[in-house]
Amino acid sequence: MEFALTEEQKMVQDMVRRFAENELKPIADELDRTERFPTETLKKMAELGLMSMLVPAEAGGTGMGAVAYSLALMEIARGCMSHAVTTSVTNMVCEAIYRFGTPEQHARYIPKIASGEYPAGAFALTEPNAGSDAGSLRATAVRDGDHYVLNGTKVFITSGSYAGVVMVAAKTDREAGKRGISVLLVEQGTPGMKVARKEEKMGQRASDTVQLVFEDCRVPVENLLGNEGDGFKIMLASLDGGRIGIASNSCGLAQAALESAAAYAKDRRQFGRPIADFQAIGFKLADMATQLDAARLLTLRAAQLKEQGRPYTQEASMAKVYATEMAQRAAREAIQIHGGYGYVREYPVERYLRDAMALTLYEGTSEIQRLVISRQLLA
Repeated sequence: MEFALTEEQKMVQDMVRRFAENELKPIADELDRTERFPTETLKKMAELGLMSMLVPAEAGGTGMGAVAYSLALMEIARGCMSHAVTTSVTNMVCEAIYRFGTPEQHARYIPKIASGEYPAGAFALTEPNAGSDAGSLRATAVRDGDHYVLNGTKVFITSGSYAGVVMVAAKTDREAGKRGISVLLVEQGTPGMKVARKEEKMGQRASDTVQLVFEDCRVPVENLLGNEGDGFKIMLASLDGGRIGIASNSCGLAQAALESAAAYAKDRRQFGRPIADFQAIGFKLADMATQLDAARLLTLRAAQLKEQGRPYTQEASMAKVYATEMAQRAAREAIQIHGGYGYVREYPVERYLRDAMALTLYEGTSEIQRLVISRQLLA
């Protein structure tokens, strides 16, 4: 088995680590307090090639590959989780357009996402009554000449207010169940699409999360992604890759929690010596580091399988469920090591826990990941 990174992957990792340390980490607390969407730093990240990492250069992306993408997200999340989730969803949208789109769609959307002309991309699947059961969505898209008329409500949409283009799942055939779902590419500012509500969240507060409403929204037929009826397949394929992204984000957050806890344990003195000298604290740090390493290996395995063009559905779900739950444990232990100081905003660990709580929910809950894994095992 070969665990070494290539020189190119190391270069990406080092570049993003420096950027996150210099540009993201210093503003993470201010963004959390103000809930300001970080347009300026996202633009810089696009200029570094970080918004189109899964799209080949010949199609307008940077073609860094799934492993480098995973490594980059770990470093971004270590600096600021709000930037990380925005980056992961934008890459997911960019890759879906590349994989399932027409040459005209490639030319129209990928350069705008890759360059940062579009601050982000968005993925609109979840509805008020369709979460884990994505096949029960109620949004409809009815063909009317050279347009589809889109109606419906989408909730918990990351970057919905700022995305230049939104992937929207809707039923083009209400009688066909999952096979009647299609995906439309809806551009920001299209008449009939509006942001109905901005969510007030526990964590990841600089990541825009909104409810989108479509009322007789006319979308050109050429904005259909893939063919009619391909929507469920497109969404599942996108979620598989998205789960690697969220697992990577989880590893980055856990790394930040571990580093903060270790630094505090060496500095904080009780009973005449640093608390790091006490076995109870040392064992907590050891468990955090071990579980983080396990999550990182699961995540990079899934990324490598994807990069090699091999099946990775089960591995992506394993990485996602383990890494997200690990990140929550790491954040809780970091607070415990900080004691009372972990509960106040003077230290970043309370933010890490708030940010971590969403990780087991989006891109499929932990329960759905276990369902995917068990079905893969029993197939």
